[in-house]
Amino acid sequence: MTRTTLVASLTVVGLLCLAADASLFGAEYLSGIQWSEPAVIDPGPPGGPPSDAVVLFDGKDMSKWDKAEKWIVKDGFVEAGPGAPVSKDVFGDCQVHVEWASAEEIKGEGQGRSNSGVFLMGIYEVQVLDSFGNKTYFDGQCGAIYKQHPPLVNACRKPGEWQTYDIIWKGPKFDAEGKLVSPAFITVLHNGVVIQNHFQLEGDTPYHRAPEYKPHPDKGPISLQYHGNPVRFRNIWVRELQDVAHERVAEPSIRK
Repeated sequence: MTRTTLVASLTVVGLLCLAADASLFGAEYLSGIQWSEPAVIDPGPPGGPPSDAVVLFDGKDMSKWDKAEKWIVKDGFVEAGPGAPVSKDVFGDCQVHVEWASAEEIKGEGQGRSNSGVFLMGIYEVQVLDSFGNKTYFDGQCGAIYKQHPPLVNACRKPGEWQTYDIIWKGPKFDAEGKLVSPAFITVLHNGVVIQNHFQLEGDTPYHRAPEYKPHPDKGPISLQYHGNPVRFRNIWVRELQDVAHERVAEPSIRK
């Protein structure tokens, strides 16, 4: 068979296949779900709060927090001090943006280097630590889900430089009897890098025992940890996450 004959034969086969599937041309899959229109928001400046965010700290004061009396606000940031600030607002599934910086002057090692934490629902900790050239146990280094899962990579900037956490949180759900229905999941970006990828938590994040789930409300506060080390925070905001309202009005189908 010559090359010309082969090409002609393949062309004919192709046309026959197209003819067989011609009935599908112009077909459209219909899910049968009627969706509400997604809300329009202003995404805000890079790193800044979107228009639908709850701003917990804008560099001016800690009025959106309880137990923050000894945290010192200056120059647009707040420096960690005695006490554990707890947001007055409570949140369920949410997106949390936090910027933080470790001490520029290196003092101590391991868990003694600018140790702090961001707690979802006041219970589940994402570790804050200066892990730039600083070794410690992996499930306790910067970006770890404390005592449960190390970060996928160490994305720490140099001591003293500002860093960002962007946290996507799906909280645990309990039934009326307090039984766990679905566990918590968390995704964390550290300086724009994914370091926790939809990790399923085993429970809370204590130092002294195994994690466990204890029933609690569907919403809880954001809290920050003081560990006796210098750490600064700024630009903290939260967006509650809800699915787009929808209902099934018909079974899935193909419209021709």
